[in-house]
Amino acid sequence: MSRRIAAQLPDSLLNVLRTGSTALLVTLGEDGFPNTAFTWVLAVTATTIRFGADHGSATLSNLEREGRASLQIIGEGNLIFLIKGTTRQIKPQIEAAPFKIAMLAMEVAMVKDQSWPGVNIHHLRYEWSPEQRQEMLAMERAVYAEMREWQV
Repeated sequence: MSRRIAAQLPDSLLNVLRTGSTALLVTLGEDGFPNTAFTWVLAVTATTIRFGADHGSATLSNLEREGRASLQIIGEGNLIFLIKGTTRQIKPQIEAAPFKIAMLAMEVAMVKDQSWPGVNIHHLRYEWSPEQRQEMLAMERAVYAEMREWQV
């Protein structure tokens, strides 16, 4: 096994995900094609990540059917990881979100470091319109707090 593949989040990634971040959530559709959705993620431990999936979406249907997914993390300073694991819904609604979104947990099975020497990648993040920016940033902070504090 490559030294770039691990069974849990390395400290550099864990430190970023403990405060909350955005990610691409990749699931497998019924047709065998990957489905990608943008989501919020938060690491509870080096082996447990919480994230959201919209009600009524193909993403949530795929998660309910398959019980597994991957998360693509892209962060400043050449922080690029692909994480795969098993998933389960832990809360039907993230109350801090103004729309219907379930809270799920991923038990990490494998983490792959995809960084490239000499390359700087920019953080994957939401950019809100100026008139919504403060309200939406406050909502994001509330979503991360709820993910962090939720007791299963």
